[in-house]
Amino acid sequence: MEDRFHSHEVIGLTGITARQLQWWDEQGIVVPARVGHCRLYSESDLTEVAVICQLRKKGFSLQRVRKVMGLLQREFGKRLAETVSATSESHLLTDGEHIFLETSPREIVDILKNSQQPILSVCVSDALRQIRADIRNRKGVKNAQATGKQHQPARRRTS
Repeated sequence: MEDRFHSHEVIGLTGITARQLQWWDEQGIVVPARVGHCRLYSESDLTEVAVICQLRKKGFSLQRVRKVMGLLQREFGKRLAETVSATSESHLLTDGEHIFLETSPREIVDILKNSQQPILSVCVSDALRQIRADIRNRKGVKNAQATGKQHQPARRRTS
C-alpha cells in the first residue's frame, strides 16, 4: 500500500502554506484522498505539489498551472508523477503558450534552438527525487523516535 501523508507533512516537505494547500484542493489542482475531515496525500500528490510550487515561483498563475496539469493528464493519460521515474531526467518546457515534457537532453536543446520565444524549464525528476529523499529522511527520524533511539554521532577513539 502506498504511503499517505497528512497536510502538515506535505507542508513540511514542500514549503507550501496550509491555506495554499487547502485552496489547491478546493480548486481541483491537487485533490488528496479523504478520511473524514483529514486530507491524505500520496507520493504522486506530493510530487505534483512540489512541481506546482516551482511553477508558481517561476511566475505561473494558478489558472495556468491548472491548465498545465490538465494538459499533462490529457496528453499522457497519466498523472505527472507517473509520467517520470526517479532515474530519468525529465523537464517541463513552455514557451508561454505550449508545454512539453522532454526526457532527452538532446531534444531539449533542439527545442530551445528552434524556439522563437524564451522557454521556462522545471526539472520534474529533481522535484520527484527531492520529495522521495525527504520522505525517506522523515521515515528514518520517525523510526528512530518510535524505537527510542537517538542518532548519536560516532565517537572518535583516541589512542
